[in-house]
Amino acid sequence: MTPLQKRLTMLACLVTIVLAILDQNIVSAATVPIVRDLDPEHGLERLPWLITSYALAATAALPLYGKLCDIHGARRVFAAAVGVFLLGSALCGMARTMDQLIAFRGLQGLGGGGLMSVTMVVIAQVSAPGERGGRGGMAGLVAGLGMVAGPLIGGVLVDSGQWRWIFYVNLPLGLFALAVAATAMRLPLPGRRHRVDYLGAALVAAAASTLLLLAEWGGHRYAWTSAPAIALAVGGAMLVALFLWRQAVAAEPVLPLSLFRNPTLRVALPIQALLGVAMMAAIVYVMVYLQVVRGTTPSAAGRFLIPVAVGISLSGLLAIALERRGWPVRGTVLLGTATAALGLGLLSLVHVATPTWQILAALFLFGAGLGQLLGQLILLSQQAVPADQLGVTTTAIRFGQSLGSAFGAAVFGTVLLRVYLANAPAGTKFGSGAPTAPAAFVTAIDTVFLCGAGVMAIAFVLALLLRAPAPAPAPAAAPESDPVAA
Repeated sequence: MTPLQKRLTMLACLVTIVLAILDQNIVSAATVPIVRDLDPEHGLERLPWLITSYALAATAALPLYGKLCDIHGARRVFAAAVGVFLLGSALCGMARTMDQLIAFRGLQGLGGGGLMSVTMVVIAQVSAPGERGGRGGMAGLVAGLGMVAGPLIGGVLVDSGQWRWIFYVNLPLGLFALAVAATAMRLPLPGRRHRVDYLGAALVAAAASTLLLLAEWGGHRYAWTSAPAIALAVGGAMLVALFLWRQAVAAEPVLPLSLFRNPTLRVALPIQALLGVAMMAAIVYVMVYLQVVRGTTPSAAGRFLIPVAVGISLSGLLAIALERRGWPVRGTVLLGTATAALGLGLLSLVHVATPTWQILAALFLFGAGLGQLLGQLILLSQQAVPADQLGVTTTAIRFGQSLGSAFGAAVFGTVLLRVYLANAPAGTKFGSGAPTAPAAFVTAIDTVFLCGAGVMAIAFVLALLLRAPAPAPAPAAAPESDPVAA
């Protein structure tokens, strides 16, 4: 690729990362207004599904994307993922009922599941080995900023009465990425033929869906000891067992069990999953607290996340600079998990009238922790495997985070509801307006933040086991492809 083609490809990759993160979080500022507009009767009870439907579809599709990259090349898969994502975005903007929006969010998630993971594969293939750390770290920094920019942009659009534009805004950015993929992106084709384990992909999708439904409905819609909950638990366990069996016997599994023999991946995968859980606790439920308890407008609530952006930017740039000077990545991950846990712990102390500066300080600390984590675990994992496993490894890491986010949305939604109803007066409902028992609602929100802090504390303990990977052997070089033929 020429220098200009590389620059255009990197720009398209950064735009795609922004799309992936922006859309996953832009809805967080608009959840309450959307629910009030499309389903005022059931209110906040359906809020978790607005987030979970996207995360569920993205999680189910993620393992397949990695194998498709290894089979068809990252360029084709990149274009396909962006195309599906744009179709889902357009349909979400046209939704007229809550059921339609939830379904279209699922379609959007099918494409969104490949945006981040396939883009990281493209970055790794475009970059020379010595450049991957800086470019990957910058990609993680852009992802973090997009995570904060989403609620800001979403809040402005919602306050102007145009919440549908939180989906339409994806269209011009996605079309630019598609144009670059068609004209400038030249990536190596796979050096050998591969096969897709469609049965394995179907099993992991079914297992993730079943367990997420259990997390969503258990203790809320159905008692944990009820027949439906037990059936979901047993069915999920059986599907997980079948998936593991399939990965052990398949010629080319979607998630090779050999990855878990890699000491770096054994630790990086669960840390990335816990990071996904914690991010869901912080970003989504901070916005819920501000809008429901304090009556803050969506755009004003989005501005509360500016300290998160500042923390991500400062600590992310510092982490990149220290890495170039030889600072061990393990130290960065340890410091990041500890700082993020502290920020969430401070958020768990909020009450109805907490001073604004305390909330902003806690959010800054959380952002400073994120800035040291975003992108680092993916880079470590990519360095630990041979190039022909780059796609499946990258999507395995992203699968962990996506699955964590999906479980976070489901579990924290259930925790919020159960704790609120347990502390509110008898007969209290969980509606879309201001809570009739604000103190009970704050107690529930604090419990969510405290759970998030505990999750990051576990990630810190795991980070103590993290080791830098040994250099992976490089396979024979694959031929460069023509941009049209590829």
